[in-house]
Amino acid sequence: MGTASGDDDRHVMHQGGGVNLSARRPFSEALRSGLAETFFPDDPFRGFGALPPKERAWGALKYFVPALEWVPQYGIDKFKFDLLAGITIASLAIPQGISYARLANLPPIIGLYSSFVPPLLYAVFGSSNNLAVGTVAAASLLLASIIEDEVSPEDNPELYLHLFYTAAFFTGIFQTALGVFRLGLIVDFLSRSTITGFMGGTAMIIIMQQLKGLLGMKHFTSKTDLISVVGSIFKYRHEKKKMPHLFWVSAIAPFMVVVIGGVFDFLVHGDEHGIPIVGDLKKGINPISISQLRFNGKHVGVVVKAGLLSGILALAEGIAVGRSLAMIKNEQIDGNKEMIAFGMMNIVGSFTSCYLTTGPFSKSAVNFDAGCKTPMSNVVMSVCILLVLLFLAPLFKYTPLVALSSIIVVAMIGLIKVKEFIRLYRVDKFDFCICMVAFVGVVFFTMVIGLSASVGLSVLRALLYVARPATVKLGNITGTEVFRDVKQYPHAKSVPNILVLQLGSPIYFVNAGYLRERILRWVEDEEHICKGHGQDLQCLVLDLGGVTSIDNTGIGMLGEVHKGLDRKGIMIALANPRLQVTEKLVVSGYIKDTIGEESVFLTITDAIASCRYGLRRFRGKEGCSEV
Repeated sequence: MGTASGDDDRHVMHQGGGVNLSARRPFSEALRSGLAETFFPDDPFRGFGALPPKERAWGALKYFVPALEWVPQYGIDKFKFDLLAGITIASLAIPQGISYARLANLPPIIGLYSSFVPPLLYAVFGSSNNLAVGTVAAASLLLASIIEDEVSPEDNPELYLHLFYTAAFFTGIFQTALGVFRLGLIVDFLSRSTITGFMGGTAMIIIMQQLKGLLGMKHFTSKTDLISVVGSIFKYRHEKKKMPHLFWVSAIAPFMVVVIGGVFDFLVHGDEHGIPIVGDLKKGINPISISQLRFNGKHVGVVVKAGLLSGILALAEGIAVGRSLAMIKNEQIDGNKEMIAFGMMNIVGSFTSCYLTTGPFSKSAVNFDAGCKTPMSNVVMSVCILLVLLFLAPLFKYTPLVALSSIIVVAMIGLIKVKEFIRLYRVDKFDFCICMVAFVGVVFFTMVIGLSASVGLSVLRALLYVARPATVKLGNITGTEVFRDVKQYPHAKSVPNILVLQLGSPIYFVNAGYLRERILRWVEDEEHICKGHGQDLQCLVLDLGGVTSIDNTGIGMLGEVHKGLDRKGIMIALANPRLQVTEKLVVSGYIKDTIGEESVFLTITDAIASCRYGLRRFRGKEGCSEV
């Protein structure tokens, strides 16, 4: 029995533990594989190679124009749902469009323009059946806060408006480029915690900004931080008017608030009694604005900054909303297609008097609840907005600003997710800190500072995980060949005289020094444990199954660890190295010249069996020498 076991052990050791050390890939193949995993994890064109050229071209076209997939199967059974959903979201788009345009200090008609053209583009290029396109409060205020630092909307309203168009153009170019080159990983730096905190903080400052309309004040600060807003209320407190009863109608649906408010103001001539109104809205569809884009002059840097920041924020919100709603219906949306769709919306929108649009949560949720089936609901909404622009726009002249302010306040209250804050605190304290940095930064400083600080903290956290990866000691689950973390599974038993460590991170220059010190500290601690039992540590097994990559510094670190352990008479064995790691260890000579092929194994069990065999041989030689 013992002889058979010894033969098996020798076989395992001499075969290199079953690991294929001769597997090598050409550099071009390795590079292509790495790029594909980074930029094409979903492999959208798989299976295209076997198709004829025409079918391949048609398949590629359908990928970039998703409407070609659902339009041929579209019928009246789906249209009746989309018709109802489209009319419903149009009733929300009208007051929101006007309100958010005023929030950005733009002419109210621009909000309606931005709800006409972009939805048509999204219906063609968008991949979500649930997303409803329109302007959003957070991006509107972010754009205003950046552009107002350069151009005042009161002193130069024409230039101010043109800069908004230009910012939308740069946003569109940026978003389209991200989608075409599949660089959506940039948006991933906006974590869910960051978005939650940023939206909550933005909602707070938007609510504070609406105090001007709710209190009937003529003067107000253009800054967004809490101190400036409170100071402005105190400074211009003599301008406060008695709030009309219309304020309490804000619990009714937004469209009814606008209609009732407009009728009320018209009948009582509210504008003559100190109730500010929207003012004239000209009939007609979007005028062409391509000639109004500003690509030269001293303001280019500002619009580029505004376009990029608001573009990233709009992408993060739109894609997050689309994915959340798709999960409920067990559907899939393509983030890169969404980026292209948003980009096309904003490029064409900048040519047709629109400012930044995306997929807002409130409107998309209404679209979803109304039973939409396809992006056709956006087309229906767009047609409704077209009718308003052609025939009904002047009727909204009498809409009181207090009605718009109340609509915004009610919409923003839902964005302050107190329950989510509490959940983050319970689940992950670091995520809670990231969320609070965004919230506090937006409320007390500026939107850009709050967003930047939160993203910076998120990136710092990611870097800490890379620079300080976890290493765990593994023990054997009794009766199995399974090895697990001894802290998570206290009943897992350590192997006598053998230390098994699991490395679960790529080994790069940034963490190589830390891993060396951590491994040696594990070895030192294990030596003390072994000596307490009258034994010596004889072997270290490194489980490399979780190490996805290694660089030259990492290889050097493994060499240093081997030298340090060799001086102590401790053997080292590697278990389950991945292809990317094995290639570099073989080419560098680490396996052949340092530890030997017989020290690389397919499993931890094989590595332990070989270590035990080596220990028996060593002890056998000691016994012979003593005799």
